[in-house]
Amino acid sequence: WEGTPLSSLMCVMSCALLHSGLASRLKSPILPIQSEREPLTSKGMSGCSFGGRFYSLEDTWHPDLGEPFGVMHCVKCYCETQRGRKGKVLGKVSCKNVKRDCPEPSCDAPVLLPGQCCKTCPKGDADRKQVEAMFDGFEYFQEKEKEDDLHKTYNDRSYLSSEDISPGESRTDFVAVLTGVTDSWLPSSSGVARARFSLTRTSLTFSITYQRIGRPSRVVFLDSDGNTAFEYKTPKGDSDMICGVWKNLPQSHVRQLQAEQLRVTMTTATGRREVIEGKIIKHRALFAETFSSTLTSEEEHSGMGGIAMLTLSDTENNLHFVLILQGLIQHRERDSPLVPIQVRLQYRQHVLREIHANVTVYDTDFAEVLTDLNSRELFWLSRGQLVITVETEVQDPRHISGFITGRKSCDTIQSVMSSGDALTPGTTGGVGSAFFHLHDNGTLDYQLVGVSSEVMGLTIELKPRRRSKRSVLYDLTPEFDRPSGRAAGSWSRLEARHIHMLLQNELFINVATAHSQEGELRGQIRGLLYSGLEAPRHEIPVPLAGQFVAPPVLTSAGGHAWVSVDERCHLHYEIVVAGLSKADDLTVNAHLHGLAEIGELDERSTNHKRLLTGFYGSQAQGVLKDISVELLRHLDRGTAFIQVSTKVNTRGEIRGRVHVPNNCEFRTKGEVELAEFDDLFVRDPEELKKDPHTCFFETQHHAHGSLWTPNYNHCFTCSCQKRTVICDPVICPVLTCSRTIQPDDKCCPMCERKTPKEMKTPERLDEHPEGCYFEGDQKMHAPGSTWHPFVPPFGYIKCALCTCKGATGEVHCEKVTCPALTCSRPVRRSPSDCCKECPEEDNPPLEHADMMQADGTSHCKFGKNFYQNSDNWHPRVPLMGEMKCITCWCDHGVTKCQRKQCPVLTCSNITRREGMCCPECQEEEEEPMKVPEKKNSWRH
Repeated sequence: WEGTPLSSLMCVMSCALLHSGLASRLKSPILPIQSEREPLTSKGMSGCSFGGRFYSLEDTWHPDLGEPFGVMHCVKCYCETQRGRKGKVLGKVSCKNVKRDCPEPSCDAPVLLPGQCCKTCPKGDADRKQVEAMFDGFEYFQEKEKEDDLHKTYNDRSYLSSEDISPGESRTDFVAVLTGVTDSWLPSSSGVARARFSLTRTSLTFSITYQRIGRPSRVVFLDSDGNTAFEYKTPKGDSDMICGVWKNLPQSHVRQLQAEQLRVTMTTATGRREVIEGKIIKHRALFAETFSSTLTSEEEHSGMGGIAMLTLSDTENNLHFVLILQGLIQHRERDSPLVPIQVRLQYRQHVLREIHANVTVYDTDFAEVLTDLNSRELFWLSRGQLVITVETEVQDPRHISGFITGRKSCDTIQSVMSSGDALTPGTTGGVGSAFFHLHDNGTLDYQLVGVSSEVMGLTIELKPRRRSKRSVLYDLTPEFDRPSGRAAGSWSRLEARHIHMLLQNELFINVATAHSQEGELRGQIRGLLYSGLEAPRHEIPVPLAGQFVAPPVLTSAGGHAWVSVDERCHLHYEIVVAGLSKADDLTVNAHLHGLAEIGELDERSTNHKRLLTGFYGSQAQGVLKDISVELLRHLDRGTAFIQVSTKVNTRGEIRGRVHVPNNCEFRTKGEVELAEFDDLFVRDPEELKKDPHTCFFETQHHAHGSLWTPNYNHCFTCSCQKRTVICDPVICPVLTCSRTIQPDDKCCPMCERKTPKEMKTPERLDEHPEGCYFEGDQKMHAPGSTWHPFVPPFGYIKCALCTCKGATGEVHCEKVTCPALTCSRPVRRSPSDCCKECPEEDNPPLEHADMMQADGTSHCKFGKNFYQNSDNWHPRVPLMGEMKCITCWCDHGVTKCQRKQCPVLTCSNITRREGMCCPECQEEEEEPMKVPEKKNSWRH
């Protein structure tokens, strides 16, 4: 599929990434070192491989060249459909510059916004109206502040935060009613299922409940042509809930989903094979739904069913509901334009409310409001004892019915309590963690852990309108056990209104302490979208707090994490963070001991630490497939921890101790090849090919997270980061010894080490035969040797130096101390240098480390051109031309590139003029018009 423009584009990308230095390690490049000789596979689907990613047919994207080039917004690539010689459907990539296709702006002074290719007119009043419309119906945003309202420092941004509605993280909900197929000669099924779907940026999660049918064996999604788009095999169990995720939806299927062209079917495997199916549709009632009902028929093989989506009014006891009916209208009734139905609200056999209406043959949806529910009706609603019944009023009436309960979902109802979200925000370093389960009868089970402060009160509350009028719903203080910092129990007095508020994320937990009797910690109770992990639904999370960091950190943030190890010894994690202030810059990293990291509790040891991920916002999740045996042991013994760091607290903002029992002890050091520590748990090449995160490089597959030395140059270290290969030139430390040696199999020189006269005992030799094993580069280091640590995906870190303590086999790492400088304006010779130097008139002598880097060549090759040492130039990118905002230079055989540093802008209106590298503040000519306040409610 390599056309001429694409080949040249990939060539420049590969050359730029191959020779990029540490300056370009701030963000993992998306594209690979070289073009894939073997296309990536995606479960046998046809498509295109480009830049280490798999794209489905008809997908379009902007190529990302990695830092410092970034995304080419004016270049669009397209995966075309082609057929091979044998009729096999293939994908071909074509790219073109789309700048000349930009529409002509209608205003006199168009601006170029960051991240855009085409100029647009400045945002005006119409845009503000569109944004404000998103908040219609949200009373919280529409009320004007009164004099005695809460102080502005009350940070309740999570009630409806920008993260929840940002384009990158927004979600769209869909629903489907599954009933038996009636247009077949086989008997129809009596089963009815209700499926709710949430589409995020990359995945479609689904929660399915079913009745009057055996446990389905599989869930199948069908495309617009009736072909299988995705199949999910349901795990065995006796639950009536099926939870799953369809990850990495192709854009073609996303479009069909949005156009309501996808269908979903479920099939049973045991006994008589039954099939139920339904169409996936969007519905505005899903946004406000807090109660639901699945309606079934008592007739066998009826093929009838339906669902009801219900919600309470915000201020009145009115019950809104929408009915979606399926199979209730017979074929012989299709000649009539309207079919009369009767809808009843019942308690046991007593009819409480009755509605008569007509539905059309082609649209059986029905919406209505039951006004002024009395206290008894609300009580029965909260206990799941109300029944909704729908019956056709024809000669041969048919009816379906079901109990109304709180909305069921695979999502986790949880809360992180932090001092940053308290009514008066603080920085105490404390945390509380809670999660809940709502039963059909209205009982709410709760568990709370992690609170170590001197608790005076623990309450569930409404969002206060004024500080002087806190509204407490339930007092959990009697159930709180101070020695353990836990509270567990059931709340059986939940009212219907409180169930509605719980499922609308409108309840909070407040922790009052001796330090702050008003509330030191506070957290919003909110649903955490199901991510495919079962641990959040059944297990207690690990609290993460600043007080657990060593040394303790007084932070406003708190968090919790679920960590589990599966039977393949893969580690799964999900992290939720709360209470970070905007000043903390919400770029959060999670490590196993260190960024989100995982590591062992012994602070003296720097071994066995792993970076989990870097993430933006309030949550992150993922899986590690290549964990060291030692780290798995620490997880099993409870001597490991998980830590989250931010730019403000790079050595740890919050931390929690992790205990995950596992059966991975059988993997001993004898199984680890010292020279090749590639991937402990995925060694089979065929298994590596199936893993979507593996990298294909130099005719071999490499597991995500693995490290290796490439064949083309042993003075490089390569790592695989989710389909992306990053190769870094080895940086040699400066040696202070008088005599050095250069081993044949090493890239860096070493200090000559005298052989001790006294030989070590055999036991000591067995314990440390080769020196120290370092988790960062996954290599053994000789006793006494020093090296700069390798931290994927950032590469070699010049600002740190590690030493192998030969006697104990321990690795000691410390920050490099820079010399004191006498000049007024020190400079850094290159972006990868750790220390600044005083500028000299003549070229300074080469550092020993720089002389020993790579293969020792003094010239650089970039694209098809060669450059001498110290040359600098602006790189050229196919379809885009010269990149004047990026400067590359040749540093002793290594090409390094850096984007022009732009100042940080604090204005709200930012624009970029054509030909300029940095964005600028746009001056406002006139004050924008005020948009009149609007008041809407959810109505049908």
